Parts: sequence; structure tokens; C-alpha cells
Amino acid sequence: MKTTEIGIIMNGVTGRMGTRQHLLRSINEIIKEGGIKVSPDHVIMPKVMLVGRNENKLKHLAEISEVKDYTTDLDSVMSDPSYGIYFDAQSTQRRAEAVKAAATAGKHVYCEKPTAVSTQEAYELYKFCRDAGIKHGVVHDKLYLPGLVKLKRLMQCGFFGDILSVRGEFGYWVFEGHSIEAQRPSWNYKKEEGGGIAVDMLCHWRYVIDNLFGNIKSLNCTVATHIPERVDEKGEPYQCTADDSAYSTFELENGVICHFNSSWNVRVRRDDLLTMQVDGTKGTAVAGLREVYIQHHGNTPRPVWNPDIPQPIDFFEDWSLVPEQEFIDNGFKTQWEQFIRHVVLDEPYEFDLLRGAQGVQLAELGLQSSEERRWLEVPELKA
Repeated sequence: MKTTEIGIIMNGVTGRMGTRQHLLRSINEIIKEGGIKVSPDHVIMPKVMLVGRNENKLKHLAEISEVKDYTTDLDSVMSDPSYGIYFDAQSTQRRAEAVKAAATAGKHVYCEKPTAVSTQEAYELYKFCRDAGIKHGVVHDKLYLPGLVKLKRLMQCGFFGDILSVRGEFGYWVFEGHSIEAQRPSWNYKKEEGGGIAVDMLCHWRYVIDNLFGNIKSLNCTVATHIPERVDEKGEPYQCTADDSAYSTFELENGVICHFNSSWNVRVRRDDLLTMQVDGTKGTAVAGLREVYIQHHGNTPRPVWNPDIPQPIDFFEDWSLVPEQEFIDNGFKTQWEQFIRHVVLDEPYEFDLLRGAQGVQLAELGLQSSEERRWLEVPELKA
């Protein structure tokens, strides 16, 4: 058996997403499975160094995972040629500088989104890594949600006919912290620390819409800070300076209209924390994180508006559940495998730092649209 070892520096994995998704559910699982199987007699095995500022947290991660090496000295591993990939899951403000340092050191770069705090900085980061001649990628996990994979399959077999519109609902109630502890970190609600739901979610909606429904032509967005005060991790109240809800409408080049509500102040009465309804001339689908319900033109009921009588139609009755037809692995793990194969085997890879810059661009335009209260065109960011 041939084993190709690839060294990976994982910086900033002591946070929630870095620990749960990138380390434990992705890299750790790849190691436990014996590496990435390229062929019956060839595997790629990650050799990982955990990097962070809190040694105690790093030690804990080493205790609960297959990865035993960690350090608080980033410079020491940046200069180590046995590590070929640098991964960044730090706060957004720290990312650009660290990624540039990694690219200068000749490391291939894979990072969380947003890739930077502004479109200009994100685009310059893309150009810097391009000119450094290294491979680079950005997280795009929502595309691998089982619900969205099933949605893509329906599109591939022509289920919808002509797609007319898409309605997305994302969010849940994040407790303010006064009586019940919040489920999200306080920096999410501080603009000065890179927080805000528009910056977070519009980066996701960019690659979801571009890859499923078409290129975005223009947008109109309204953001709001509905809850002005929350309580932080130390039990101290603080003023929220970032938006906690974003209501966005996107016009695509092909004429499809997409509307996405994103909110941390909404109580869920729908199938899941994220639902997407796709309406077409021949059929409609409602996708959650894992399940998809469909209604074809042939079994669509014929409602008649009459508020004077009880509704005679059960609108949940005429939908069918899409069955499980294939195994769909954890999306973060799938992304890691793709990027590692891209680095080691030079396989094609689409989601580079240019795509990351496009996500930041959409978020920045959304905030600008809200501030100026108008529609904005989405100019092309060219390679």
C-alpha cells in the first residue's frame, strides 16, 4: 500500500466550527478511516499540527482526537517544509494577514469564510495567493447538505420544468442571555469584531445561488438589529452593533427571483432550521437540511379563496418525501477530501479564493443596499 503524507497546519480550530466540523467531523474521521483512498493500493494520510493561542484548549483537542501534535508557535510550523497546507479558522480580522504569510511560505491555503473584512481585501487576497503560485480554497459547506444534494438531483432530471422562484428561510431563536444562555458567541453581534448575519449568511447564499440556480444580477437587502442588548460569555450585558436579521432579494441573470430571510430572532415553525422552496412550471420542492418534499403539477391541489369557510384542503397532504438514493457524507469532510486531492493529485477544484471574494462582495453589497435603501447591481469579479 502506497501512503502519501500531507502535512496540514490547522490554525484557529479551538472555536465551535473549527473543533466540531473541521477537526472532529472531517480531519479526525479521515484519519480514523485510514486516509483518503485514491485507489485500492494508494491512500493520502493527513499529518496535522493544531495551532492556537490557548495551550489548554489545544491540549484538550489532542486528548479527544486522533491529532496529538499542537503548538502556540505558528511561525515555527510555517517554516517547516513538511507541512504543505495551511488552514485558517480564526476570526475574520486575523485571516488575511495569516493567509498571506502562509502563501509567502509556499503553503497551499484553505480557509473559512468570510475570507476578509471587505471585497477589496478579499480580492487582493485572491490575487496574492494566485501570484504566489499556491493552490487555494474556501469553505462552501451548504452545497453538500443532503437536502441541497437531493435538490440538485431533481434539477438534473428536469423535475421542475422552468424554475420561477426560490424562497429561503434560515434561522432560529438565539437566546439573549439574560435568563437562558445564548447558543452563539457574543462576537457574532459586534460589528467591530466581524459579526453580523449579513456578512455570515450572504457569503453562503452567493455560492448556493450561483451553483444551483444561476448568476446573481442584482440585489435588494434590508438588515436590522432587532435585539439591541445581549449578554456575553462572562455574564455581562453589551450593546449589539451588528445586524441580527437580513432580508434579501436577488434577481438572477436568467430571470429567476430568489428571496432569502436570515434571522437569529425567529422561532421555527417549518421543517428545519433552513428550508428552501423551489417553484417551477412542472413541480415544486421544499428542501430542509436533510429531507426534501416534492409536489408535481399532476397532484397540485386547486385552491379557491374563500375566508368564510374552514379551509377544505390539507396543504401538507399532497407532498411526497424524496427517498434516500445515495450516501451523502459530512459536507465539511467532503470539502477537505476535495481540497487535499486537489493539492496532492492536482485534481480540478472550483471553490478558490476568487469565489470567497465573491461571497464577501455580496455581503458588502447587501449592507450597502440596506444603508442606501435601493437595488444594486452585482458587478463581475474577474479571475
